[in-house]
Amino acid sequence: MNDYKITVTSPLLPDLGEFNEMLKVIWESKWITNMGQFHKELEKALAEYLHVPYVCLFTNGTLPLVVALQALRITGEVITTPYSFVATTHSIWWNSCKPVFVDIDPDTGNMDPEKIESAITPSTTCIMPVHVYGKPCDIKRIQEIAEKYGLKVIYDAAHAFGVEVPAAKYGLEAYNDNDMAGIMNAGDMSALSFHATKVYNTIEGGALVVHDEKMKRHIDNLKNFGITDDVTVVAPGINGKMDEMRSAYGLLNLKQVDRAIGKRKIVADYYRESLCDIPGISFWSDIPGVHHNYSYFPIFVDADNYGMTRDELFSSMKDQGVWSRRYFYPLISNFPTYRGLPTAKKENLPIANKMADEVLCLPIHHSLTESDVERVVNCILK
Repeated sequence: MNDYKITVTSPLLPDLGEFNEMLKVIWESKWITNMGQFHKELEKALAEYLHVPYVCLFTNGTLPLVVALQALRITGEVITTPYSFVATTHSIWWNSCKPVFVDIDPDTGNMDPEKIESAITPSTTCIMPVHVYGKPCDIKRIQEIAEKYGLKVIYDAAHAFGVEVPAAKYGLEAYNDNDMAGIMNAGDMSALSFHATKVYNTIEGGALVVHDEKMKRHIDNLKNFGITDDVTVVAPGINGKMDEMRSAYGLLNLKQVDRAIGKRKIVADYYRESLCDIPGISFWSDIPGVHHNYSYFPIFVDADNYGMTRDELFSSMKDQGVWSRRYFYPLISNFPTYRGLPTAKKENLPIANKMADEVLCLPIHHSLTESDVERVVNCILK
């Protein structure tokens, strides 16, 4: 076994010298939280980078989902996917709503729009899709269904930082002559995660993308206990603010995230070229016209053709010092917390269950060397 471990991800870190200079500014101002200078600068910089109207920063990636549901006054049932991180469904539960699971598209891992309509009941008020691994959902079709039944749409875009799509194809407004659109403009709101494991991180953090100034003010109130001034509380809010240190860190990381995504693409291209002829190993190609962020590289292990189960490959790679991740496994619908729901039954979610049993996310990040990637591939070739 090689003593040097290859991790499935690695945090993008800003230059320490530059960060220290920004910390000096914070120390001199003695303003370390409550929407200070760097907090405001980061919201503006992110809105420009993502080509969206307004960004509301949060202290983590779960609170934006919780607050989005609260701000839109969602009640009753929320249609969502079982193939995601548990925070997606937890946010629905924390708002006293009922998650309703629908199966996924085998070509993307995203919620299958053709399964949505049959799941709608008089109690349905919202759809919460997830851009799984940063691959865009069928935004146009989901919006058509939402408008037909008068439903809100909140996207969990935790994996989709910086992803851009052909505007016309996805039913979005273009921001340039090349007909490209920022994926965060989809639906009523989109929630982002800036956790250390993500393509872009602020150590811990998150954001909510909204489309008008009035909603931006409302969200800012909700994430600050519902306080509007020193004597007024307008709503039962929560403490969700990002502090100045992480805002400064985020401003620095924003300057280098495109370079990091470029390095991730090189890794993804190498995996595709090296693994394309291995029986029992499959993976997805890039979607034509989409600007991907290469946040994950999932492969799918067909044990009958590969000669080893996904879990056996996972263990074998770990023994060789290569850390992959079975992501997403188990399915949210199979956790004890949710498996009692009527829509959580395995027969209702055959594709999601199959994918969860076969998926293995390979190491992919900006700091992998060529020899690192060769070592990962050799583990699978063996």
